[in-house]
Amino acid sequence: MIPVIVLLIVFLLIAVRNIGNLRLDIWFIMLSGAIIVLITRSISFIDAVKSIDLDVMAFLFFMFYIGAAFEESGYISHITYRLFKRAKNMDELILSILFIFGFLSALLMNDTIAIIGTPVVILLSKKHKIKSSILLLTLAFSVTIGSVLSPIGNPQNLLIAIKGGFKNPFFSFLRSLLIPTILNLIIAYIIIKIYYRVHFHEEKLNHSQEPIKDKKLAKNCKISLRLTLFLILFKIIFSFFETKVDFKLTYIAFLSCLPLFFTRKITKILKKVDWHTLVFFASMFILMKSVWNTNFFQNLISSMKLNTDSTIVILSLSVIISQFVSNVPFVALYLPLLSKYGENALLALAAGSTIAGNLTILGAASNVIIIQNAEKKGETIKFLEFIKIGIPLTILNILIYYLFLR
Repeated sequence: MIPVIVLLIVFLLIAVRNIGNLRLDIWFIMLSGAIIVLITRSISFIDAVKSIDLDVMAFLFFMFYIGAAFEESGYISHITYRLFKRAKNMDELILSILFIFGFLSALLMNDTIAIIGTPVVILLSKKHKIKSSILLLTLAFSVTIGSVLSPIGNPQNLLIAIKGGFKNPFFSFLRSLLIPTILNLIIAYIIIKIYYRVHFHEEKLNHSQEPIKDKKLAKNCKISLRLTLFLILFKIIFSFFETKVDFKLTYIAFLSCLPLFFTRKITKILKKVDWHTLVFFASMFILMKSVWNTNFFQNLISSMKLNTDSTIVILSLSVIISQFVSNVPFVALYLPLLSKYGENALLALAAGSTIAGNLTILGAASNVIIIQNAEKKGETIKFLEFIKIGIPLTILNILIYYLFLR
């Protein structure tokens, strides 16, 4: 039971963050939790090392490297101008962030867009004098909701698509989840506007394109971006053919990163990589594995004697338990419990485990990435601010997906 207690303390500390004059970083809290379960021998050192998903760590490193290169070259401001220059006011800007980053996350994975999108929305908030947490929350909700739409939108969807026996996962996800996902993006806009109505203004936004800081590096960034899009398209087309070859997202991240390794600024870019978030994820894998080994949540689900095939049960349990054991381990736990393996049940599992990210900061890895990156630039999203919007949004999200998947 020690790992479960440690997990609850970690959750509480991340919610509070401040102890007197001391401010605790999210990565440090999670690292401390991992160290405690190691010291108490709740998990062996060998099992702890094995629990760290090297594919995820490599993927994140390569994407962090790409993001750092984009920012160092000034190419990130170029992309920002191109994507959002048509937004005439704050309402249009919020909707643009929701839909552009939402649909991009379905193609490029939510963590990727969280990495690239954070400096973009911070730049937009400073340029247009908008409270940064509004745009950071918009980004967080955008990548969470948008990633529901695709089997490659996030790791848990990919797991469901592979293990669920879909004949054509891209078609199945789009057919059943496109309309509810669009509705949920609109609902996110409405809730954000209601909550931040005092901060919304009708002033016209004046967009300007900032000059590229390093033209040679920016050229490599452009090649990297095009390569990423091409490889993702290749993966989508590849999925339509029955083959045992697994073209992993990690491979895409690595190949996309290659043009940026051949630059004189490699040392400077490496210094800008978000190493703290990588520490957070390695620590999270260790802590979550130790919690998993206790069988606490597995036994809890079994003791409830619920109808595990019920859409509302799947959605509700996915959202709640994903806060404590992370969505990928939860999906791995729940998949065998779906006795019928009907498509709607599997899609409800994908939607619920993903939408869990809208409830609290710990509900999705992309939330942590956004906050960690934002705090490097002196901005953040407070835990209470997140859940005040996240609770009603998540309830409405569940309702919408339930209506379409029941």
